[in-house]
Amino acid sequence: MFAAAPLRDRMYESFYLRAVSPEEPVGVWIRYTVRKPAGLEPTGSLWCTVFDARRGRPFMHKLAGEQVRVPGDGWIAVGDGTIGPDRASGECGPARWSLRFACHQPPLRHLSPAWLYRAPLPRTKLTSPEPAASFDGTVELPGRDAIELRGWPGMVGHNWGAEHAERWVWLHGTAFADAPEAWLDVALGRVLLAGRMTPWVANGALYVNGRRHRIGGLTARGTRVTAGPDGCSLALTSAGGVSLRARVHVPSQSAAGWRYADPDGDAGSGSHGGEHDVINCSVAAVELDVTRPQGGPLALRSEHGGAYELGMRTRPGTGEPDHGVPIAPFPAS
Repeated sequence: MFAAAPLRDRMYESFYLRAVSPEEPVGVWIRYTVRKPAGLEPTGSLWCTVFDARRGRPFMHKLAGEQVRVPGDGWIAVGDGTIGPDRASGECGPARWSLRFACHQPPLRHLSPAWLYRAPLPRTKLTSPEPAASFDGTVELPGRDAIELRGWPGMVGHNWGAEHAERWVWLHGTAFADAPEAWLDVALGRVLLAGRMTPWVANGALYVNGRRHRIGGLTARGTRVTAGPDGCSLALTSAGGVSLRARVHVPSQSAAGWRYADPDGDAGSGSHGGEHDVINCSVAAVELDVTRPQGGPLALRSEHGGAYELGMRTRPGTGEPDHGVPIAPFPAS
């Protein structure tokens, strides 16, 4: 997608993966990103975060200003790192990884209706090519034994656009007790239009008991969101009559703080530019209470199988409170 963008366009594009140990509060989040300001060639960045709630702050490293290309057998290559439909590899400072993954479910296209992928808004589009993947391989970090992934559950995602949302929440849940096949993948966003923030709009899906339930959408009503660096509380509905309450808890000291940058905006383009502080924890506890028109209520619990991300604008004058999570000392991109 970035390879076909005209030089005059501004955009960003990311492929990312997360995987979590079924037994221990250990998780991996890796991101391959392209940033292309208007009139400039794209450059890439490679991000590696490893969470271990037993050790406190996560390991974080990032390489920026890397060359990018589309490999013949993959989606994107950033420097020496590559990711494709069934494997990912790379080196990021002292970290290195070689992972294989497989998913036996169709991709998830979050936005509904489908014409939103062709519309100017939202300026961020997203899909999950592999919403319920199983990972095998190794991740190597300095000062500890290699982390062996053997059937770790997780996902692979893809997003792109001209600008990040003004504020967003992303939640992926897996490794639920008594429902190992279940997963949740939902993104919520607010955008700035004519100087005013829109209400929260949620898009995603819940898979449980062999059925995929769409969550949110433009016509959904009753969305309620309380979100902070320690977790969130969500109330979500769908046109199909499914309602969902989610509670997410981030273990103490286990959140990673990153800074994201929008592509540079042009005068009169409507783009706000700027940067976001992004809080991510991929070993969060998740509790779901689900009500369905058929099949009765469900309660799903995962002790550390949640990936929770909160993004917020850092532009002066937004009124955002100090979230208290240290931001990694790498340039935004």
